[in-house]
Amino acid sequence: MSADLWTFATTLYARPGVEAACLELQAAGADVCLVLCGLWLDSRGVAYDPEREAQLRRLAEPWQREVVVPLRRLRQQWRQPARQDPALDALRQQVKQLELAAEREQLHRLQALAATWPQQAGKPQGAWLRALTPDACSAARQALQMPTKTW
Repeated sequence: MSADLWTFATTLYARPGVEAACLELQAAGADVCLVLCGLWLDSRGVAYDPEREAQLRRLAEPWQREVVVPLRRLRQQWRQPARQDPALDALRQQVKQLELAAEREQLHRLQALAATWPQQAGKPQGAWLRALTPDACSAARQALQMPTKTW
């Protein structure tokens, strides 16, 4: 897998509509890092496998629950008060950077797990995206469909 997951994720996130789709998925309870990993696997032609999905989830869920979500919650709690308090705003920005670093670490761990999974020739299939996104978020899923470009 030539492009690393972090580079893939940040490049994809910069595409129009992707940030909004990711925030919609996050609000619906999806782990966006896991979804981005699934898109990366789809783009690489790694065949979807329920056991591999379970491995990814076993790796991702504790990290999300114990590291990413608490940082996100704190950052969100401080959003309104930080508008009135420059010192709190500075701290909130530091928490935001920690949250981003935690997500980057999660992507690194997911990549390490999936690095040896075999690739298949052909176009991205979208099976990983379907498996890792809530059914109720079809518009967000559509916005994340992979372009024909190979990563």
